[in-house]
Amino acid sequence: MKSILVTGCAGFIGSNFVPYFLEKYPEYHVINLDLLTYAGDVENLKEIEKSERYSFVKGDICNRELLEYLFSEHDIRGVIHFAAESHVDNSIKNPGLFIETNVNGTFTLIDVAYKYWMEKPFVHTPGYEGCRFHHISTDEVYGTLGEEGLFTEETPYAPNSPYSASKAGSDMVVRSYHHTYGMDTVITNCSNNYGPKQHDEKLIPTIIRKALQGDTIPIYGDGKNIRDWLYVLDHCKGIDLVYHTGKNGEVYNIGGRNERNNNYIADKICEILDSLLPKEESYKEQITYVEDRAGHDRRYAIDATKIETQLGWRADEHFESGIIKTVKWYLEKYNISSEKIEKVK
Repeated sequence: MKSILVTGCAGFIGSNFVPYFLEKYPEYHVINLDLLTYAGDVENLKEIEKSERYSFVKGDICNRELLEYLFSEHDIRGVIHFAAESHVDNSIKNPGLFIETNVNGTFTLIDVAYKYWMEKPFVHTPGYEGCRFHHISTDEVYGTLGEEGLFTEETPYAPNSPYSASKAGSDMVVRSYHHTYGMDTVITNCSNNYGPKQHDEKLIPTIIRKALQGDTIPIYGDGKNIRDWLYVLDHCKGIDLVYHTGKNGEVYNIGGRNERNNNYIADKICEILDSLLPKEESYKEQITYVEDRAGHDRRYAIDATKIETQLGWRADEHFESGIIKTVKWYLEKYNISSEKIEKVK
């Protein structure tokens, strides 16, 4: 049994990844290190909590003593690092927390891994040659795009928020440990994820929740900000592929090739709800435009050609199929009648 440390599993992407990973790979024991901040919820992992191949540890990636204990106690042979502060609005209000967790936490984690797996730069401890550190990042490190063009792995970093700056910093820390110490590292930069278990603060869960509550549905600015939307299970499959087959030291962008602006997202969700749970007025009547977010990037879009051509990854979901699955999941979460859910295929 090979032990792998996966940080931040109680969050959105991690809690989708670990059940998928454990089911696919019976040879792995996953140790989940999560601080359970506002974005983490152990209920997200209820389906695996009794698994003998899953262990939960509540703790901070900045706690070097704890990390050293976990590496030694479980003989950690790989790391997949999800844990991060990720809400842009929160980073504007409290940037220091994002620097501490995302930059300093990532440094502490990879430094402990380096010292456990390697005797000195470019010399592995015997038996630890195949240990890999996989860092999960975001397309926001690249800044913003105009009306045309795509982010590639060669796009210069130009982060525009404290959140994206902290993720850019963590990417650079990981890169430096590959080039300076010879560590086996990979980095994946993903586009906007959506799907089951996403925190209520994010755009799509907010639209669904506000619509069902009969509240106004807040959309920043003019609603024309564009994101490339990636269904979370497609992202998990990409992470799996990069972790197991990606080239040492490389960066892979994972995107869904589903550019949609926020107006389209809100309208589409309202259309689905109009079909599932019709009422006298369309849910679209609840859409309201609010003051734009400070430093709000206009457009992100990822070129996923590298992971597609080199590793054979493809997104299984397009946005219109994935969003129906997502809305259904939230309706079930809120105990909306399953009979009504079945009306949308």
